[in-house]
Amino acid sequence: MTGPFYVEGSMPGDTLAVRFESITPNRDWAWTTNMLAPTVIDPSVAASLPASDIVHWTVDIQQGVAFLKEPTPGLAELMLPLRPFLGCFGVAPSNGQFISTATSGEYGGNMDYKGLVEGTTVYFPVSAEGALFYLGDGHALQGDGEIIGTGLEISMDVRFTVSVQKGKKISWPRGETDTHWFCIGNARPLDQALQHATTEMFRLLQEDLGLTASEASLLLGQAVEYEIANMFNPAYSVVCKLPKSVYKQVDKAV
Repeated sequence: MTGPFYVEGSMPGDTLAVRFESITPNRDWAWTTNMLAPTVIDPSVAASLPASDIVHWTVDIQQGVAFLKEPTPGLAELMLPLRPFLGCFGVAPSNGQFISTATSGEYGGNMDYKGLVEGTTVYFPVSAEGALFYLGDGHALQGDGEIIGTGLEISMDVRFTVSVQKGKKISWPRGETDTHWFCIGNARPLDQALQHATTEMFRLLQEDLGLTASEASLLLGQAVEYEIANMFNPAYSVVCKLPKSVYKQVDKAV
């Protein structure tokens, strides 16, 4: 991790907005493990898994692809497009807690959501003076769920900007891309993470768009999208998403 960064003017009860201006891998190799996590498969199969090993990948930044440095016969032609993002970032937890960045919570942390790419803005509830923002855990690429316990682990050059929304209270991380709004719930079991994410989106629709509980429910019921961001860390992460195209339709009606 890099940080924490003290953000002037940020106090408990505010929201910290972080926009990632650029996220760029700065070396030509990355590493992963090579075995599924026991949490994503049936226990009978998990018990028979061999030990996990470290595997190295070549990262061709100019071509925008990654491939195995020493490919096995079955993956000799494998070449995957890069999608750089940060797996872990957030603000200080509430009540002066000291929590490992191996996990996540309402403050953010190790969410490993592959949608946290360049151009994304993420919003965090501030619980400590200065917010104490930190970031790290660069991934050149990763599938949904981080189901082998890693993405393509790599160092990054990152440029970001922050702003403080005074008096804006949120409960869980929120985010915005060109096409979607999203909320992230971090908890275990998985259904609790989904509940946190959905509740935060439910609040967003009412507090920010002025919808009633019934209107928000109707909209979510027919337009919501979910992604499993992480199924490996101590807390799982689920993303509740809604397309901005739907918001535009609502905006015209409000």
